[in-house]
Amino acid sequence: MQKYRFDVLTLLPKSFELMSELGVIGRALEKKIAELYVHNPRDFTKDNYHKVDDEPYGGGPGMVLKPEPFFHAFESVPKHTKRRVLMMTPQGHHLTQKDLWRWSKDNEQLIFLCGQYEGFDERIRTLADEEISLGDFVLTGGELAAMAIINGVLRLLPGTIGAHDSLLEESYSDLLLEHPHFTRPAEFCGMQVPQVLRSGNHAEIAKWRQEQRILRTKERRPDVYKLWISQSNDISSDS
Repeated sequence: MQKYRFDVLTLLPKSFELMSELGVIGRALEKKIAELYVHNPRDFTKDNYHKVDDEPYGGGPGMVLKPEPFFHAFESVPKHTKRRVLMMTPQGHHLTQKDLWRWSKDNEQLIFLCGQYEGFDERIRTLADEEISLGDFVLTGGELAAMAIINGVLRLLPGTIGAHDSLLEESYSDLLLEHPHFTRPAEFCGMQVPQVLRSGNHAEIAKWRQEQRILRTKERRPDVYKLWISQSNDISSDS
């Protein structure tokens, strides 16, 4: 199996230097659990000014990223067979934990297309397998979104997190949000740690945690709670 590889096409390559300093993620890159490569489309221009954008056909505000530098940069990237090309765009599918798990298990390489200015020439979209958004808002570029995905996928790869089984109990791993956590002291500012967590009864603790996950999801993310109910009903019907 090949080493997992992240390749980013960006006009701001220095912004990804931060990744090497992000605690667990930085250590995972240092240990070569995965490799991160950054490619600047500006390096693949032919003119003296290294121009990567131009005025949009039909007029309008802003500048549009030209297709040639991105296509040439993309063609220069060594490619694994099991790869996905992700375009960072507010028009894309909303990122979910399910996506991160899918990319961590099904692929050995993610290639990111990060835009700037008014947006991409539409032909650049043909390079992408998926268009991804962090939510219904607009940032100045796709770099932060790409960093979020790299972080999310890399932490799921074996060897990054010490207790890998703990990843299965996180928020959204099965749609439900994570249960509340407590540590010492047992009482702080009049607030008590629930007695069940101090009981030593593991069956009751597991039951309490699952109840809290359901309650917290229902209160905080009713949309996700409805999906969980629907999924639970489908499983019950199949069995």
